[in-house]
Amino acid sequence: MSNLSRFVRLHAERSPEQVALIYEDVRLSYAELWGRVARLAGWLQTQGIGRNDAVAAVMKNSSTFIELSLAVSHLGGVFVPVNYRLSSEEIDYILHDSDSKLVFIDDEFDHLDLVFSAVKLVSPQAQKDPSAFGTADPVGLTHVEHTDLFRIMYTSGTTDRPKGVMHTYANWYAKSSDQIMALQLSAQSRLLMCGPLYHVGAYDFPGIAVLWAGGTLCVQREFEAASTFALIERERLNCAWFAPVMTNMLLNSEARGRHDVSSLLWSVGGGERTPETLIKRYAETFPAARYIDAYGLTETCGGDTLMTAGHELEKIGSAGRAIALLDLDIFDDEGKRLPRGETGEICIRGPKVTPGYWRAPEKTAASFWGEWLRTGDVGHLDEDGFLFLTDRRKDMIISGGENIASLEIERALTEHAAVREAAVIAVPSERWGERPMAFVVLHEGQSVEPEALLEHCRSRLARFKVPDQITLRETLPRSASGKVLKRLLREEVERT
Repeated sequence: MSNLSRFVRLHAERSPEQVALIYEDVRLSYAELWGRVARLAGWLQTQGIGRNDAVAAVMKNSSTFIELSLAVSHLGGVFVPVNYRLSSEEIDYILHDSDSKLVFIDDEFDHLDLVFSAVKLVSPQAQKDPSAFGTADPVGLTHVEHTDLFRIMYTSGTTDRPKGVMHTYANWYAKSSDQIMALQLSAQSRLLMCGPLYHVGAYDFPGIAVLWAGGTLCVQREFEAASTFALIERERLNCAWFAPVMTNMLLNSEARGRHDVSSLLWSVGGGERTPETLIKRYAETFPAARYIDAYGLTETCGGDTLMTAGHELEKIGSAGRAIALLDLDIFDDEGKRLPRGETGEICIRGPKVTPGYWRAPEKTAASFWGEWLRTGDVGHLDEDGFLFLTDRRKDMIISGGENIASLEIERALTEHAAVREAAVIAVPSERWGERPMAFVVLHEGQSVEPEALLEHCRSRLARFKVPDQITLRETLPRSASGKVLKRLLREEVERT
């Protein structure tokens, strides 16, 4: 196995003038990127960083974020990207749990009250040129093994501390080669990276695998719909990853239709199940592009299933089929495989599946049935192997002994012309055990009474699935990846 930066060196030798990375007014060729990564690795070495040493980043998207991740790998170190939206206490926990020896923090986060002391502030200048940390001679690649970690990525905990998902070089090679095949990445690929790079969707799906193929990464510091349209037009970007909430914001932006986005050939969706109505509206906004619905986990470096080209309408509502190097199947509560068409827990095995959670052997053991990773998600495979998501196991509603999928109710609600998005949770019921409660966000300028939405649901759902209550909201609480944080909705209900 080889360091992530080795592919940058390859293209620096073969096509040194090819643009590798764009960030605001910075445009780096492969030769320039290779030189900067090797020098940054040299500087990290002067700070005592070597093989298996962890380096963390509490940073928004920038050129330096990409270069730092490559430079850490260059030395055989372990990169620890941290969600900058977390509290100081949560960040401190991650820095200490991961044994990070150094952490880079954007200077706009210098208000964080961290106990952790080995901090380097990333100034606006350093966001574009990491040589601001100091000059150093370039250093050569450190040998790494396929079982070595290149990253620990922490997932949000609901009732416990965040879990550190371990990613090995074998994981990264498998996911990258699979995505290069499935998405046909090449030197002509010009990828928009607009999701937060501490998240697996933005960094991995397909993320820096584009550098393996010799293509171009265009990094947006923070997602904003109007500037995203402008960036696609200006740089003639032809591929992207958008969480469904990002796609929704694009489709509802006032900038929609004001820019030439004909260069965009596809975008991958991920983070949560995408409403079918959104997929149809996407085609109106990006007429030359294909919406690729997908499914994936942090534990697998993302991108476990992709919608097969030509089946978008035939299989609408599906997250596609498993990629080449991955096995995906459905299991019952006893760990037995279920026939096609039956609903159960989605389980995954293959070379891109994490070996487990950092320093958490009990959590690792509980997450596997033998070699199969238990995703905690519920769904079924049709006769052609297409995956249809039903719900998160923890979001299933059991009412009067009947299983109700919150996604089914959410889908019915988003079919109403006034509804932008919806989230459904279970609330306690003395009579039924649990009953569904819905939270709805309307399109701007739209107005509708909750009773009218309930009547809309009655026309589409079995009576026992119709929510007992609908609450209108301006927004839904979401993670940076776009997932609705239903636990926060549950906590709101519990407090009332």
